[in-house]
Amino acid sequence: MRVRVAARTAAHAVALGLAAGLALASSAASAAQYVSTSDPATILYDAPSDRARPLFVYGRGVPVEQLVAVEGWTKVRDAGGTIGWIATPSLSAKRMVEVRVPVADVRERPDDGAPIAFRAAQDVLLALDETAASPATVANPGWARVRDRDGRVGYVKLAAIFGF
Repeated sequence: MRVRVAARTAAHAVALGLAAGLALASSAASAAQYVSTSDPATILYDAPSDRARPLFVYGRGVPVEQLVAVEGWTKVRDAGGTIGWIATPSLSAKRMVEVRVPVADVRERPDDGAPIAFRAAQDVLLALDETAASPATVANPGWARVRDRDGRVGYVKLAAIFGF
């Protein structure tokens, strides 16, 4: 009987250890990493090779979620959910976001009652002015400070964009 109890206790400890490890891995995996395309014509392939089938051609500054990097290639997911491979040199660490709602109100302050600084239409690309760890972003969760191509700056709700 003691052997059985010890075996159960050991099995229980292993199961708890595995569960904790999986929880830790999933929380690390949930912290998405975003990059943007750097070439004027960045090709998304169906496999990590120049000889693979091209799926799309993106312009410069399109945000993509970085899934995995392998020998000069990066597996990515775009705002529409398409997954493919891009040559790593065609990607930039510059943070961009893409508007995912019909019209996003970009406000002067991170507050629903703040005046609208400008509006951005769906699929418009905006430069991310602050990272997720910046003091302003931590102090104002749910908002991102962005800049449009004309240099206008404001805050947009995270639910309205892809790439943060």
